[in-house]
Amino acid sequence: MDRQQEFVLRTLEERDIRFVRLWFTDVLGSLKSVAVAPAELEGAFAEGIGFDGSAIQGLARVYEADMLVRPDPSTFAVLPWRGDHQGTGRMFCDILTPDGEHTLADPRYVLKRSLERAAGHGLTFYTHPEIEFYLLKDEPAPGRVPVPVDRAGYFDHVARGTTHDFRRAAIGVLESMGISVEFSHHEGGPGQNEIDLRYADALSTADNIMTFRSVIKEVALEQGVYATFMPRPFVDHPGSGMHTHLSLFEGDRNAFHEAGAEYQLSKVARHFIAGLLTHAAEITAVTNQWVNSYKRLWGGTGPLPPEAGRGNEAPAYVCWGHNNRSALIRVPMYKPGKDNSTRIEYRSLDPACNPYLAYAVILAAGLKGIEQSYELPDGAEDDVWALTDAERRALGIKPLPSNLEAAIDLMQRSELVAETLGEGLFDFFLRNKRQEWAEYRRQVTPFELDRYLPLL
Repeated sequence: MDRQQEFVLRTLEERDIRFVRLWFTDVLGSLKSVAVAPAELEGAFAEGIGFDGSAIQGLARVYEADMLVRPDPSTFAVLPWRGDHQGTGRMFCDILTPDGEHTLADPRYVLKRSLERAAGHGLTFYTHPEIEFYLLKDEPAPGRVPVPVDRAGYFDHVARGTTHDFRRAAIGVLESMGISVEFSHHEGGPGQNEIDLRYADALSTADNIMTFRSVIKEVALEQGVYATFMPRPFVDHPGSGMHTHLSLFEGDRNAFHEAGAEYQLSKVARHFIAGLLTHAAEITAVTNQWVNSYKRLWGGTGPLPPEAGRGNEAPAYVCWGHNNRSALIRVPMYKPGKDNSTRIEYRSLDPACNPYLAYAVILAAGLKGIEQSYELPDGAEDDVWALTDAERRALGIKPLPSNLEAAIDLMQRSELVAETLGEGLFDFFLRNKRQEWAEYRRQVTPFELDRYLPLL
């Protein structure tokens, strides 16, 4: 037994923790949990806990259903909302086959494989997500129109505002679990909030995002409101994104930084950006996996005027730019003397993705650019949303997929995504998303009824 396992067992005894929840996700990023008594944990560390993998989306077929979850002791934390007396702890788990091998369908292991590939180049992948979400007055119900908890906007300070107290409570819970928060504020939509997590390695960040989503839901229930990470719950208000800052480190040195280079970007950084641009469209089904995701990406474009609050913060076109918030990839302004802060921001992600799979394909795309020395095209200096289609074509700026079906078609032809996810997970993801699109396509929407019934 290693020191981390001994620490967990000692903490359970010292803090009178009676239950430990073992967490993992299915392919779509839904959190799964099984509770074990502390007496069972030593065996769980050594051998894992058995469960029916065929009952979890995308994990195993019926004839190979026996699976194991083995807790990762480095992820241990106490769940504050379960109380101090006879409390509850949690750990994230790896999913194994009965012979103790990692299953290729485990999203956490998919990310680990991508990180091992980066480590083969001597690189560590760091991420810093800015997570947006809405707070609603009531839990959703069929036919009920969602109502945000306030009418405030970007950075608004509202006296005795619901969202102030909510963010303070949520951040207190996160920090008590060892998850550091950098910033928090009211976002552009009514009832919309943003909380930014501090930089961490990508695996820790993905674990933290899963914890974050659970914490936000729990705190919302305690305060009598409802939290949603749906990418675009309102027609006339901005969607919720998860802009993520990315960097690669070689030991303690920022591999993205090169003093004196344009924007202080090294060749590694430029190749990484080029890889993301080259493969952006084919990884979009993973980074934006729901039908509703494309209402956020494309909700503020087209013939309607580009007004504030119509989703314009979401990137719909494949390009990069220095401090250009209309670009898919933004290079933030360099601060002199802050070499380690040189980074890029990938802006299409939404908070409803599976973070393990999303970070895995983003890293794979960037590494492909490094390995094959992709050339970085010129950056976009203009407001990309304000350009005409002809102007964008002349600049070589291509669109992201406009809906889930288009994204699936591109993903299906992608060798990079298939290699990164593994054959079984790749096939399940495609089947699941094609089914979701088919179900959506057969719906008769209120828009159609309101427009066509009186007319036709």
